[in-house]
Amino acid sequence: MGLNLLAIILTLILTVLLIGVQADEYHSSGSEWRARRSTRAASGEQLAEFWNFDAQHRLLHQLSVRHNHNIAKNVILFLGDGMSVATLAASRMYLGQLQGHTGEESRLFFEDFPYTGLAKTYCVDKQVADSACTATAYLTGVKANYATIGVTAAVKRYNCTSARDTATHVDSLAAWAQKTGKGTGFVTTARVTHASPAGVYAHTANRDWESDADVVKSKENPKMCQDIASQLINSDPGRKLKVILGGGRNKLLPKGMVDEQGSKGERIDGVNLIHEWMVQKKRRPSAYVSDRKGLMGVDTNSTEYLLGLFAPDHMDYNLEAQHEEQPSLAEMTVAAIEMLSKEKRGYFLFVEGARIDMAHHKAKAHLALDETVQFAEAVRMATELTNARDTLIVVTSDHSHTMTISGYAERGNNILDFNSQRSNVDNLPYTTLMYANGPGAMPRANFTDAQRLSQMNPTVNDFVYPAHVPLKDETHGGDDVAVFANGPWAHLFVGMYEQNLIPHAIGYASCIGEGLTACRRPLATYSTYRRKH
Repeated sequence: MGLNLLAIILTLILTVLLIGVQADEYHSSGSEWRARRSTRAASGEQLAEFWNFDAQHRLLHQLSVRHNHNIAKNVILFLGDGMSVATLAASRMYLGQLQGHTGEESRLFFEDFPYTGLAKTYCVDKQVADSACTATAYLTGVKANYATIGVTAAVKRYNCTSARDTATHVDSLAAWAQKTGKGTGFVTTARVTHASPAGVYAHTANRDWESDADVVKSKENPKMCQDIASQLINSDPGRKLKVILGGGRNKLLPKGMVDEQGSKGERIDGVNLIHEWMVQKKRRPSAYVSDRKGLMGVDTNSTEYLLGLFAPDHMDYNLEAQHEEQPSLAEMTVAAIEMLSKEKRGYFLFVEGARIDMAHHKAKAHLALDETVQFAEAVRMATELTNARDTLIVVTSDHSHTMTISGYAERGNNILDFNSQRSNVDNLPYTTLMYANGPGAMPRANFTDAQRLSQMNPTVNDFVYPAHVPLKDETHGGDDVAVFANGPWAHLFVGMYEQNLIPHAIGYASCIGEGLTACRRPLATYSTYRRKH
């Protein structure tokens, strides 16, 4: 420890002691500090000493952070789909209020990660991105066009011919990891063929081509345009994935076949891709499960390949799910880590909290905030199961949404409810959370009708929050998204950058991919990279 830093720390400690704070509290862990802060807030926040100590404690924490230059044997990339900065702020208030606090002072677990940055999310051809072009950016390192996955911007949406040209294909972090002998897998609360997880393994000109039936609907030939589900099971890197957990059985099952929940498959080629997966893996210890009990019963020590499909479509929202039937995102994440931790060369795992985005599209902010809290719990479990010395965890989002936190509500006002203030123009109530567009658009006159107003309860799970522009579905926003990182080379993720930097930084930290890595001399590697490209 340098003398200058030691002097700074001693000065800060003396400052703390002078304002009457006990040393044991000063050195408490982050979680202990937040708990004590919350209990002291009611009486302490009126004093300058409270805020001085709060800032000094955080400053000491920042000064204590040391860059980790180890090689990241393992990488977990967490993706909160649609998790805007406003969603983070509202979710931490929601969490804090569930815990009996005012909420504003609370933090989601990953917000305590030591390094934070901002990523720009636009597509090559769109100012506001979708989950497909962004998946290509943060998983392959290349920005692409709207609704395309795993291909360069030379491919326009629906252009099957250009997408078939392998020269336009770009490989994902999973493919990079597999080339170095690492285990790979992904977890999602969406269909396993949905846009974000498809970025792990697919190359397509249209994110909607999840099954061959979807390709036919677009008047294309599925023999020419391979559907996403088929790529997952039959093509690299999909068929080499050690863990696949999520929803979407119907995209893998043929028409006329009924799944475990009585839902019909939709494939028109007559192929049962679940059975195909089982046949491929029959010589390896593998398991297919369709419910929580099955997942909990998997012997991860002796199982090499795991396929879990827990719903015919997307998995249910946490607040609406039958938890004895469907595992939580945290439970699936734990199972995936247990499966991949056996890999001698390490692993790459992608985890998506998908239903944050879907709730926002329906302007159901309560569901979106709860899904964000569930997502944070999955990050917490992953952090506790791994070691920051050799495991890099990156938490980010693909794009934002149009939800805002507005008005001048009193401290501790229920973030889900009406604002504690009324409009100073029409003296009518309004919710603190609202959307720029979406299905909740309504005239202000609705708020003058006492009967209609009495029937509005923004705190219920499925309340549709007000919007300005009427649309069937609320849209994404074009804001930057936050990036949080912990573990080896996490300091690479600070600042503002293009979203496609994320996999390049991960590749550097874990020594995968063709670009600069921590395992090779940067100048030599860069020269080699330029010659190849």
